[in-house]
Amino acid sequence: MSLKVGDKAPDFTLTADNGKPYQLSKNIKDKVLLVFYPGDGTPVCTAQLCEYRDGLDEFKSLGVDVVGISANDSKSHKKFKKDQNLPFTLLTDEGGKVAEEFGAKGWFGIKRAVYLVDKNMNVKYAHVEPVSVFRRSLSELTDAIKRCA
Repeated sequence: MSLKVGDKAPDFTLTADNGKPYQLSKNIKDKVLLVFYPGDGTPVCTAQLCEYRDGLDEFKSLGVDVVGISANDSKSHKKFKKDQNLPFTLLTDEGGKVAEEFGAKGWFGIKRAVYLVDKNMNVKYAHVEPVSVFRRSLSELTDAIKRCA
């Protein structure tokens, strides 16, 4: 079951691309956009995260940090970040436990999903894609974030 707007987001600690632990509750300054995605280097994931990279100033102007989450390990994340010049944190959810808590885990692993979480751990926006080839565009997300403010 997927988290819905108004739900409390579960706190978690995952390994970041730099090899250090990342705890959600300790890293939210204002709001964070958790971007669950199936895998580093896949065509749709690459397009999605590069679009968010290119719109990072827009996210920042709305007080939103972007964090990507997939089952890939730190080594894969480091390569993906370097290859695509991604300026945000990528987290490893090996086994998909956190994705499952958020409702973003399916038969074949982590689903494509986005959750906007505020500093009080409240879910302000939630969307899980029905099919992994779909993704929320930058403009869809920024419009939704503005409506949540």
